[in-house]
Amino acid sequence: MNNSKRITEGALMAGIYLLLLLVIIFLPGGIGSLLLFILPVPYIYYSSRHGWKPGLLLFCLTMIFSVLIVPVLSVPFTLTAGIGGVVSGGVLYAGRSAYESLALGTVGYTGGLMLGMGLVQLLLGINLVDELTAGMNDSLDTVESTMGAFGQVENSEEAVDTFREAVTFIPDIIPSILVMTSVMTALISLWLTFKLMNRIENKSYAFASFKNFRLPTAILWYYFFAMILNYVVTDREGWVYFGAINVFIVAGTLIAIQGFSFVFYYASQKKWPKAVPVLVIVFSLLSPGLIMYLVRILGIIDLGFPLRSYVSEKKKN
Repeated sequence: MNNSKRITEGALMAGIYLLLLLVIIFLPGGIGSLLLFILPVPYIYYSSRHGWKPGLLLFCLTMIFSVLIVPVLSVPFTLTAGIGGVVSGGVLYAGRSAYESLALGTVGYTGGLMLGMGLVQLLLGINLVDELTAGMNDSLDTVESTMGAFGQVENSEEAVDTFREAVTFIPDIIPSILVMTSVMTALISLWLTFKLMNRIENKSYAFASFKNFRLPTAILWYYFFAMILNYVVTDREGWVYFGAINVFIVAGTLIAIQGFSFVFYYASQKKWPKAVPVLVIVFSLLSPGLIMYLVRILGIIDLGFPLRSYVSEKKKN
């Protein structure tokens, strides 16, 4: 009975996945891009109920069908969603926490993205990084010519040159982009799966309160060590620079998240409305200069010093 139920659910999840995949491929634009975050949900749901081995069989089954559906798109999508989804679901099946599922799922999605990019380049000779930078440069050319037509040549040249310089750094920070994309995919797909499981199975899956989010203190050492290397190393072609800049970006982003977590914690201790820390995040994203810099400093202090204990004791007194 259990085997038949497992097979039935597997066939259902495979059908749902392939339907989503078809919609994403043949419905380009914003809607298709948003559905990419839903793509891993069938894998997570199935693997969380039956374990990673049945989840792996589901992944193999959907991969066979994906080869038949515009393989240049469907195979990379399935690799990414399948590997990350099976890992995330398998971690939940083992009884681990939501944040552990998020962390290990991120590793799975990153590995899937790298495999997908490698296969596209190996089989089709298409370097996705070069295509990305070329596309952005073409867009900048269009913007420059449009602004020039309106008589804003000097302003357009200065702004476009600044963006072109930023585009040249894209190949250097591809690992950071892949990791950040994987974190976002893991977070959204897990959240959606929790909503689905809570509704169908009447359970209470959820992430622990963000205000209690805590990174290992070792992140600070990675961040400062990478910062020093970025100042010392000047050879942009070397592996030391390549590793340092990506560790610096990823660690810095994590520290900023830790800073946001403290803002939520402090707001909770002070009984502020929940809208206050949310507005801090919104303004930080809209104006990432000074505010994000301050949030990152707050994250460093929160990790390096017993700041929460001080706030908690002060509240008691």
